[in-house]
Amino acid sequence: MKKVSLVICVYNEEENILPLAEQIAGAMKGFEFEAIFVDDGSTDLTRQRVREIGDNRFILAELRKNYGQSSAIQAGIDLAEGDFIVTLDGDLQNDPSDIPSMIDLAESGGWDVVAGIRANRKDGMLLRKMPSRIANSIIRRTTDVKIRDYGCTLKVFRNEVAKSIKIYGELHRFIPVLVALEGGTITQMEVKHHARIHGKSKYGLNRTMKVVSDLLVMLFIKRYLQKPMHLFGAMGGIGIISGVAIFLYLFILKLFHYDIWGKPIMILGILLLLGGIQLITIGLIAEIQMRTYFESQDKKPYRIRKIERVG
Repeated sequence: MKKVSLVICVYNEEENILPLAEQIAGAMKGFEFEAIFVDDGSTDLTRQRVREIGDNRFILAELRKNYGQSSAIQAGIDLAEGDFIVTLDGDLQNDPSDIPSMIDLAESGGWDVVAGIRANRKDGMLLRKMPSRIANSIIRRTTDVKIRDYGCTLKVFRNEVAKSIKIYGELHRFIPVLVALEGGTITQMEVKHHARIHGKSKYGLNRTMKVVSDLLVMLFIKRYLQKPMHLFGAMGGIGIISGVAIFLYLFILKLFHYDIWGKPIMILGILLLLGGIQLITIGLIAEIQMRTYFESQDKKPYRIRKIERVG
């Protein structure tokens, strides 16, 4: 029987812990499982409630302070020992009863990741649903990873895939993109979603700029991690060519005895020329760092899915 590890990140969810533990125990009947509650620096009785569960299949991982959801998820994945690793929220909005079906889908279809899609989402339209839909659309278009609901925490991973990704900063929203970069296969299924009953949501409109910033990071990683000079070199080349063109124009004006000193276009030409040189220099440094990143850790810029004899 395959073992399943559930990773539940919690922060000030004292009223939700015991009901969630009961739901997990009921949903995972027939499975060998461990449920890892990662406490992300709670200031209420969350840790005490986890200890009250009284079941050795449940584990409390207490972080020293509030590091954020991405770091908490990474801590849980690092600790997980199951053949499948499941991530879900600790606010009772995800339903553990969906997990067995998601595991069955992963096994029957050979998928590396099964991502949940929150059907009939029980959140406010203006502050939660609309920003989420806009963000999902932008991420799908820019990354080419066609996940309908990037904000749904409920996901099932094969162990080797979950362990292969590293989640920094606020990149937990982009886990499907990180999996795709590692060559993982992803499918989706609709899952139940419940309204929050206890506690307060940790999400709001203030995360919009974080999503935009993280999206820029993901686009760079996806397209230019192994070839940064293609980005910085192209931008720098455009700047240098534009600067040289402006100086040629000013040189021609000078030949016809026009006063060119102090003109805004001259300042623009200087900025473009210097900026172009700086961008190319940054590109060269990034290329060296990229090679250091792969070679110092003996990392490979590719992933082999399977090797088999054919005769």
